[in-house]
This record gives sequence, C-alpha cells and structure tokens, in this order.
Amino acid sequence: MKKILILGGGTGGTIMANRLRKALELDEWEITVVDQFKTHYYQPGFLFIPFGIYNKYDVIKPKSDFFPAGVKILYEKIDKIEPEKNRVLLDGGQVLQYDYLIIATGTQTRPDETPGLKGPLWYKEIFDFYTIEGAIALSHFLKTWEGGHLVMNIAEMPYKCPVAPLEFVFLADAFFHEAGIRDKVKISYVTPLSGAFTKPRATKILSGLLEEKNINVVPEFYLESVDNDKKIIRSYDGQEVPFDLLTIVPVNMGNEAIERSGIGDDLNFVPTDKYTLRSEQHENIFVLGDASNIPTSKAGSVVHFASEVLFDNLMAAIDGRPMT
Repeated sequence: MKKILILGGGTGGTIMANRLRKALELDEWEITVVDQFKTHYYQPGFLFIPFGIYNKYDVIKPKSDFFPAGVKILYEKIDKIEPEKNRVLLDGGQVLQYDYLIIATGTQTRPDETPGLKGPLWYKEIFDFYTIEGAIALSHFLKTWEGGHLVMNIAEMPYKCPVAPLEFVFLADAFFHEAGIRDKVKISYVTPLSGAFTKPRATKILSGLLEEKNINVVPEFYLESVDNDKKIIRSYDGQEVPFDLLTIVPVNMGNEAIERSGIGDDLNFVPTDKYTLRSEQHENIFVLGDASNIPTSKAGSVVHFASEVLFDNLMAAIDGRPMT
C-alpha cells in the first residue's frame, strides 16, 4: 500500500486530507495526518476577542470534526523529516514512511526572537493577538484601561494575515469611541513597510482612512528591541516609539521541525516552487500554505486557492503526468 503523509492539521492539512480522501482508493493509499494539537483554533476570530465580540469558545472546536472517515490521524509532535529516507520521525519515537509528503506545518509567532519582548510587561501591558492566550489577556486589560498611547507594531515580514494589524487599529478606534475614551487614546501604527500596506493602491486608500480616524503611521520601523523599563520600542536605526499599551505582531517563523530537518530557510520556511508547490529540493515533497516561502500572503484564503494547485500537481505526479 502506498502512503501519503500530511504534516499539519491546520487549514492546509485539513483541506488536503479531505480532497485526497475523495480522490484516492483506500485499498491502494493510506492517508495520514500528523498534528500535535487536538484543538482547532479559528485564528481569524482571535482578532475579535480583545474587543468582546468573540470569546474563547467561539474560536475552538475539536480537529476531529474536520477530518473525513478513512484518514488516519496521529496527535504527535514531529521531531524531524528525513527526506533521503522518505520518512518522518515523531517525538515519541515512531517512524512514518511515505511515498509522498505534504508539509503544511504553518507558521508560528516567536516573541522570543526580539530582545525584551517577553520581559516583565508581557501579557501585562504588552500583548499579541495572534495566540488565544494573548487575545484573552488583552481583552481583560482593555476592560479597565483608561487611555494612553496604544502602539500597534509589526516586528518583521512576513507574518500571518497581513491585513490583521490594520483591522485591529480600526476595531480599537471603534471600541474606544463606544467606550467614550477615544479622545484619551493616541493610536500609532508602526510598521516595517513604507506605508500602510503591501500594495500601492491599497496603501493609498488605507492611509487616507487611517488619517481620517486619527491613527498615526510610523513607516520603515524595523523592531530591534523592547525596553520594558522605559516602555519604548527601538528600531535598528535608533528610532524610538514610547507606549502605554503595546500590541504586537511578533516575528513569524516556520515550525522548528523544519529547522531540525535542515530543509528550511533562515525563518524555517521550506523553499518551494511557486508554480507547482513542490519542494525545490525533493520531488516527492509538496508544501502548502504558511510553511512555504512562496511570495504570497500567509493567510487561509491563499491556502484554499493554493490547495487546488497542489492537488492537481500531486495527482499528476501520482499518475506520471507532467505538472501544470
């Protein structure tokens, strides 16, 4: 029996498990998904938790709800991939062989990569909203905050869902208006980009909207460190921005298993052919979603479109046909 192994049970891994289950005969193919967590988090919903629009239970469900019958699920941590041996080693010692491997291990926030970020103020006056823990902690903080300087900072490119920080400051503006304290809150949007967004036309429109809502933009700010004592963020070129409340998109990196496997770039993203979504190094490995280094946004919508390309090309590889 031939084996397809899917690493990661997030959006990409779940889509591929469902697509492949419908397309392949179970008496010929074994499809296995490996993911260390049993809980599915609806990550776009994290954005709404700080403002009381969603709560924790609106964004969690068992991952088993989304996997089709006939697909084998292993809730285990991945140790490393050994491409030359067509196998994956799991943390518990189990060894999984594969004929084709799909890497869909996503990206994760790494606040530990920025000096001072996880200091004494972490989850007290410094928060992320890209984790369930950070979003909940921020929601508790905002219930009693009376105002000051709110800084929304993007530490580094790339990161999950490029529009989310903009959505955050717009939601914050509405939230503080409703609370009757908008005049007591200064909002700054601090970004490594040259403007509000990645695309010129969108940047022009969004910049106007930010100005209209009295949200200050600090462009080309590359975060070097966070000073907890002085409550400032500092860039590599010496710029400093003070804060009373810091919300941050930390450095994003690929799964550490990619680093241990020696198949990633400096940020642990897998070098991937952007046309076929096949690994640049190994013909029987495909990469989907945030785990890859393709020049697209790291977002669920991109994964949905990319899964169609990956599925067609994987089926072509299985059939011995040229990839499109």
